Amino acid sequence: MPAISADTRSILGQQWRWRGGNMDLASGTGDAIGDGNAAAFGTDLVDQMLMARGVARDDLPRHRKPTLREFLPDPSIFRDMDAAAERLAQAVLAGERITIYGDYDVDGATSAALLILLLRSLGVEAAHYIPDRLLEGYGPSREALVKLAQTGSSLIVTVDCGAMAHEALAAAHDVGVDVIVVDHHKCASVLPVTAALVNPNRLDESDEAAAYGHLAAVGMAFLLAVATVRSLRASGALKGRQEPDLMALLDLVALGTVADVAQLRGLNRAMVAQGLKVMARRDNIGMAALIDTSRLSRAPTCSDLGFALGPRINAGGRVGEADLGVRLLTTRDPDEAREIAARLSDLNEQRRSIEKLVQEEAEAQLPAQHNRSVVVVAGLGWHPGVIGIVAGRIKEKTGKPTVVIALETDEAGHGKGSGRSVSGVDLGAAIIAAKDAGLLNAGGGHAMAAGLTVARGGHLALGEWLDERLARDVAAAQGNHALPVDLSVTPRGLNPELIEALEQAGPFGMGWPGPRVVVGPVRLLKADLVGTDHVRLIVSGDDGGRFKAIAFRAAETLLGQTLLHGISGRKLWLAGRPKIDDWGTRPAAELHLEDAAFAD
Repeated sequence: MPAISADTRSILGQQWRWRGGNMDLASGTGDAIGDGNAAAFGTDLVDQMLMARGVARDDLPRHRKPTLREFLPDPSIFRDMDAAAERLAQAVLAGERITIYGDYDVDGATSAALLILLLRSLGVEAAHYIPDRLLEGYGPSREALVKLAQTGSSLIVTVDCGAMAHEALAAAHDVGVDVIVVDHHKCASVLPVTAALVNPNRLDESDEAAAYGHLAAVGMAFLLAVATVRSLRASGALKGRQEPDLMALLDLVALGTVADVAQLRGLNRAMVAQGLKVMARRDNIGMAALIDTSRLSRAPTCSDLGFALGPRINAGGRVGEADLGVRLLTTRDPDEAREIAARLSDLNEQRRSIEKLVQEEAEAQLPAQHNRSVVVVAGLGWHPGVIGIVAGRIKEKTGKPTVVIALETDEAGHGKGSGRSVSGVDLGAAIIAAKDAGLLNAGGGHAMAAGLTVARGGHLALGEWLDERLARDVAAAQGNHALPVDLSVTPRGLNPELIEALEQAGPFGMGWPGPRVVVGPVRLLKADLVGTDHVRLIVSGDDGGRFKAIAFRAAETLLGQTLLHGISGRKLWLAGRPKIDDWGTRPAAELHLEDAAFAD
């Protein structure tokens, strides 16, 4: 196929580079598919994609079809894991009242549901407690833990929260209740008082365990389930009875992992790959209702977890009742499942409307931030339930770490903030440092996301502090920015068979990016707007190939405006993610467009 010249610049000014550096895009010596006969070389293509994502050649077999057998570590490598499992097993055997205290997002809901279902299979009906985002805020509170102790809980397990809750956990200890913390957020050097704190991101964790720092909380909850069953088995408590089916819990692990944007490499990828298979069986009544409400007529994919199922679970914690997600995922009643799923779907629509208003007001502040390395915007009365989503949107638009702060309208006037970062910039560590420096009342998170509470007016100083602290990291991240490409294809070569071959290297997500292809040269037959701000193209090539491409939320961007108004008959190279469009009478290939370059 015609080569892309070495001096080609894309419309967005990016360099297009072969992922893994094993091909030369500029000289055109990379693999180009002309007739789209992907099945003939699917094995080589998948191997190439795996190696480009860091897999050693001699490790290819287990990454081709990732299984738990190949990737699951001994849970005992994590500090406090054995103590946590033994305490939980003890509570099961003694019939203690156990409460699972979860965060109000998808990771928290799935983590809580996983442990509730595990305990139910062991004969214990555990209670749950999910704090209200607006009234109680993130993480375990002193009041909630003490109340749970007073109402009979002798063991509380916090999931996806608790690693930094020193005051609340000290209060729980003082009233005689044991607390196990299962978390994955950054920890301070001094840990809170607990019966056990399981977290791969503990500063005192071994190198072997710290290598699993990319796990979501639901992944750590699954490892606790494995360790607990092992402890009960060793004690003889499971002799003569059916053991819990731990594999049946992997649909929850998959949903929580993908929705929390955890890196899909190693163990995470294995758990998600197996979890999608479990989800396709529709054994979990609530999960099946959620899939139906999302109008999916096929087995869910990773993309569905992140963009259809996850947002609905999140909507309960953002703008509705915080525990709806846990109730849905643990119910035994199909009617209740359908009712809750419908409620979550309605709340998700409300969330969209609220989010749109906050995003418009937040983006109006961007011109004043154009010289900042970190975007920090704040607004009076913004809904705290959508600020994380808005931060993610602005981060994508600006390419900079972004913190969005909702300022309260009461006399105290505190601000609740949520941040999203870019690869190479550890926002969670910076937020913890800002708290240690006295700039925040509370704060924590991980590399790509963080939450905080700031005093009235304190967001201004925070913005300056983050800009100074992270400027070098942001500059380095932006300087290394390029568009990684896996292969080039002719227009006729972009077809369903090719996409099926590429999908063999999945599941894809954060840290395990989906395939990106360059297609061309093509002529633009049609360009128009669909929805509110998506740009749709119909293109064709000299080889007779014809397909649809769509650039999401691109109408007001340089790429969108150029495609709509600045082509003038010129040929193009298109770069993006190949996808199956199954809306028609038969599946067709389309391209989710990310960049373009002139071919002449």
